[in-house]
Amino acid sequence: MITIHHKDITEINADVIVNAANEYLQHKGGVALAIANKAGEDLIRESEEYVQKHGPLKTTGVAVTTAGNLNAKYVIHAVGPRGTNEMQLQKTIENVMKKAMELEAKTIALPAISCGIFGFDKKLGAKVIYETVLKYRDFFDEIKLVSTDNEIVKEWRRLSTIY
Repeated sequence: MITIHHKDITEINADVIVNAANEYLQHKGGVALAIANKAGEDLIRESEEYVQKHGPLKTTGVAVTTAGNLNAKYVIHAVGPRGTNEMQLQKTIENVMKKAMELEAKTIALPAISCGIFGFDKKLGAKVIYETVLKYRDFFDEIKLVSTDNEIVKEWRRLSTIY
């Protein structure tokens, strides 16, 4: 089941919460800052340790940390494309979904990766994300698409009436 939530992702309860991250897992703005502020120091420390050990993530890459004070077990940090690159955004979402399956998550909450400060066209990004998670809906009890952006939520709701 795919559900749509017009709210702050840090208020969502899920096995996995997805963070729209940058390559260095520095949580300085947007969804990443909100998640880091709510999750606390453990998530920030684990993010720094991951980059020290593995180097920066490439576009479409994912990393996992604990969720700290969030209502989740894990945070999957995903680096989406800067600008509008449909194939890279699709690959990013696929990598997130596969990692969540490896973690045996039953519920996952995803933001509109790349559709904020990374500048991906919001309507197109919402479509790419929706169509990609659709392929994985049978592997999860619930896929929660979460955004505070009216345009993105409106597009997800429109798509939910089509598919």
